[in-house]
Amino acid sequence: MSSATTVRLATRGSDLARRQATTVKSTLDSRRREVTLTEVDTRGDQIRDELIHRLGKTGAFVRALDEKVLDGDLDAAVHSLKDMPTEMPAELVVAAVPERVPSGDVLVTPDGRDLDDLPEGAIVGTSSLRRKAQLLAARPDLEIVALRGNVDTRLEKLLAPSLQREHQARLEAVGKLDDIVGDAAAVDDGDNATDDDNANDADADSEDYDRSPEEWFNDRTDLERDAMGRKVDTEMDAIVLAEAGLQRSDLLESVPTHRLPREQFVPAPGQGAIAVTAVDSEVIDQLREVVDHPRSRIETTAERTVLAELGGGCIAPIGVNAILQGEYVHTRVQVLGPEGEETVEATRNLPVTDHADAAADFAAELRERGAAELIDAAEADAATSDPGTQEDDG
Repeated sequence: MSSATTVRLATRGSDLARRQATTVKSTLDSRRREVTLTEVDTRGDQIRDELIHRLGKTGAFVRALDEKVLDGDLDAAVHSLKDMPTEMPAELVVAAVPERVPSGDVLVTPDGRDLDDLPEGAIVGTSSLRRKAQLLAARPDLEIVALRGNVDTRLEKLLAPSLQREHQARLEAVGKLDDIVGDAAAVDDGDNATDDDNANDADADSEDYDRSPEEWFNDRTDLERDAMGRKVDTEMDAIVLAEAGLQRSDLLESVPTHRLPREQFVPAPGQGAIAVTAVDSEVIDQLREVVDHPRSRIETTAERTVLAELGGGCIAPIGVNAILQGEYVHTRVQVLGPEGEETVEATRNLPVTDHADAAADFAAELRERGAAELIDAAEADAATSDPGTQEDDG
């Protein structure tokens, strides 16, 4: 460490990543530890449009941070746990898993519709192979389009077209109203019928909108105003995001959302959780004592053990979700074909006293039941196509 009391934390520079790192910093601060945050560029940040499977399985948003820790330049790194590869350098330790926030996915729409209410052939944006397969399994008629960017960027891409149309309609209504008023003033005072008709048209148009375009614009949120200035190539009816990312970004209440049922949309392993990696034994002890949340660690250990045993990393559509319930860790696993056409899934109660080994055995059984074939097919498909990107949204 840089001193006996200072912990130097590495973080990505995105708003969500900094918020996650600040959560860890605040917990350490509360126990009178001095903490500094250092932003580190990652390959996933630098190559914005590169598909994650082409960056390898080492973790496009993880590797650069951990290298700073391994080299001794910084003491610990803060990650979204679901971004982390299951294979790590032997000396690098997940020193702490803070308390996890909700781990599920949400459907976000401009008008509050849920999945069943989306029109036939609706366009849905997602950054995830898993979400794509799950969406198509539930609604084969949907058109799934790739979606990258920070959480706020993704929301802006969704909201932009409808907000831009609304603003344009208000501007056109004002222009039409001005034309009507101008025409009415030009009419001879004796032509009462024409004058009355124009007045009625003006009243009708003014009733359509109770505020001027400027007033309407000023009432929009910062997110909505930013969206109105964004150029969008593909208009989407909905997008799917991690609830955790929206919550941590303080955006959950800013957009209409519907939680997707976990039975159909099993979350990614580690979704909603933060991981803090370290090498130095003193740092590891501090982080484990102050930051680690035992329940969250047990649940995410079960999830990542299943993922490691199944293989596939970010290449295959795999969902794993574990919930500690008394003496057992209730674990649901879902492995899908690329288009959601095939599914191998099961649930099991793993004994908490032996949850890691039991999770490995559970995954091995699923491989025997056909999960291995689906994962192999996904890897083959990834080698020849653009299947999607990593879920860097919490």
